[in-house]
Amino acid sequence: MHAATETTIPLGDLSLRAQIWGDPHAPPLLALHGWLDNAASFARLAPLLAERFRVIALDLVGHGHSDHLPAGATYHYLGYVRSVLAAAESLQLSRYSLLGHSLGAGIAALAAAAAAERIERLWLIEGLGPLGDDGSHTLQRFRDALAPRAENRRPRRRFHSLEEAVDARCRASGMDAELARPIVQRGLIQGTDGWCWRSDPRLTQPTPVRLAETQVHALLRGIAAPTRLLLAQPAAPYLSPASMRARADCVSDIRLNHMDGGHHLHLEHPQAVAGWIDASR
Repeated sequence: MHAATETTIPLGDLSLRAQIWGDPHAPPLLALHGWLDNAASFARLAPLLAERFRVIALDLVGHGHSDHLPAGATYHYLGYVRSVLAAAESLQLSRYSLLGHSLGAGIAALAAAAAAERIERLWLIEGLGPLGDDGSHTLQRFRDALAPRAENRRPRRRFHSLEEAVDARCRASGMDAELARPIVQRGLIQGTDGWCWRSDPRLTQPTPVRLAETQVHALLRGIAAPTRLLLAQPAAPYLSPASMRARADCVSDIRLNHMDGGHHLHLEHPQAVAGWIDASR
């Protein structure tokens, strides 16, 4: 089993951290995790891909060991895309593939649209583009995001042990403890009075503005790389089959597959997901 190495990726005023598996000379594969996860989301899958790829699993901005945005800044898909493309530049990757889960799948899709000539292949798990907006909640979401937030002044939640944090994560996500533990371990920082999450608390705040669904479709039409989309069944409430099909129809070279399981398919079924990636190379 291949072990991960740690690296820091400077991006001007901030830095990203990453875990890397595989031969430095193998084809590069940037792996992007989901919301409130981190690079350890790929701890079970990446070693299975390390014979064929140099897997570079990023801690996205505000997550894991990566830097947080400065005061006053807002986390948004477009900012994530910019930081991922900047990370590829810093790593001197002229051409590479992308693997994304959930939030990371949305970021990967937009990155592939933004830099179509740089992306070799695109593997997406449980996501294709960002959450869209039909306009029905735009004004209220905007007001909620910009309203003063009392929780910014509250102390962070503290845990007495790693197991207590694992239990909290499992209750929030429905994940098994064995699967959640690597993400939780990487996502914690220890202080004098216990453990707390490393991730930026602002990640849980609402986004002021989402892209309209028509805009998402227009961006997806810019993807040129062969794209493979893997969705869990039963489907998550926020990934309606009709919406995913409509988005997939915007991508010229895409294959859609389903797998029984939960939202973190790559953690639940790493061998099967590795087989899905190999079969579509």
